[in-house]
Amino acid sequence: MQRLALEPGAPLEEMHVLTNDSRDIAGADAVIFLARQIWWAWPVVAFAQLPGMHELLDRGYRWIAAHRDFACCVSDWRLRNCRFRKTAVWRQPRQGPGLSGGEPLLEVFPAWIALLGLPISVLPLRDRLAPWQFMWLMAGAIFFGCKWLTAWRAQKPDSHLKLAPTLGYFFAWPGMDAEKFLSRHRQPWRDVLPLVLDVHKHVPPFVAPMAKIFLGAVLLFGVARFAHPPLLAGWMGMIGMILILHFGMFQLLALAWRRAGIDVEPIMNAPLRSKSISEFWGRRWNVAFNRLAFDFVFRPFPRLGGRSSGDAETRSRGSSTLQLSRGTMIATLAAFLVSGFIHELVISLPARAGYGLPTAYFLLQSIGILTERTLPNIRGRLLTFLIVAGPAFWLFHPPFVHNVIVPFMKAIGAL
Repeated sequence: MQRLALEPGAPLEEMHVLTNDSRDIAGADAVIFLARQIWWAWPVVAFAQLPGMHELLDRGYRWIAAHRDFACCVSDWRLRNCRFRKTAVWRQPRQGPGLSGGEPLLEVFPAWIALLGLPISVLPLRDRLAPWQFMWLMAGAIFFGCKWLTAWRAQKPDSHLKLAPTLGYFFAWPGMDAEKFLSRHRQPWRDVLPLVLDVHKHVPPFVAPMAKIFLGAVLLFGVARFAHPPLLAGWMGMIGMILILHFGMFQLLALAWRRAGIDVEPIMNAPLRSKSISEFWGRRWNVAFNRLAFDFVFRPFPRLGGRSSGDAETRSRGSSTLQLSRGTMIATLAAFLVSGFIHELVISLPARAGYGLPTAYFLLQSIGILTERTLPNIRGRLLTFLIVAGPAFWLFHPPFVHNVIVPFMKAIGAL
């Protein structure tokens, strides 16, 4: 107490760390000091070194310290409130840092700090970097923020994440299935490898992704050079990059990790086979983000209209239509609006134009999915193509192609 200059019985207003060399480290500096001692908390240390971030962390810490009894007050209020509900039924709290996962806000805040802080930290660099450089930096900030969120959720209370698998999950796998990836259980590679690609038994599984990489390289570095106007060249380049990355390299990574016994899911799952809009976005295209949106946006929504978001569909008697609960509709719209906001940060913000078009695109997708569920007879590949591919220029709008993609292609020698 003497070293902290406190009187006996006086409460601590902030955390203090007393080091072996008699230093007294307090407040946000104490949090940073402790983060240096834990390898998986090093991103917090790096985040604190950015300009202005230390002051932001200090203010955030002092707010949390001043409201540290808030979680207990909320829990007591919920307990008293439940006593007056005769029909209240106990439900096991959901696991993971969801918006309504049963955990107080102050307990799940560290899981979200990277996803909130990293994109904010790169905003000051917008005027100092080329638009295509800022695009990749913003995409990386959001990507690693999502990685941190999912890895935090996968950590068990009675165990710690191992360094090697965690580094592999962060830097050598684009998926967001942290619980599978970081699990101690490993399956024989012969059991999981055939699940990666749906190809002929006599064709090696790596042939298809290698062929897609080759086709993408031809489009990016060959066809795009002869495409006119520049808008068409940019689209050729984007299609080539998607083939190289999402359908090629990411597929090879899935093969490699499955050979190592890790039951990961490929990022792309034959999207051209989709027979409905919900199948395309739910099971075929970018499975990593779909899982993330479902776990942290769709599923946590509270019960609305007398039903939870999981109780989605009820068929009307004597009718081929389905009635959707209000919670399901709001959760679906919210998931796609979040996706639209993320694409605004990665697409419209670097391009400095086209604001609102990516959000409108994903809002249209959510309306299409809700319409399909209400009127299932209209489902089909034609409607899926019209809704998904028809307004694609809203998502990758011309300002983005002209201001970001074309300069990037010139920088890598594709144009």
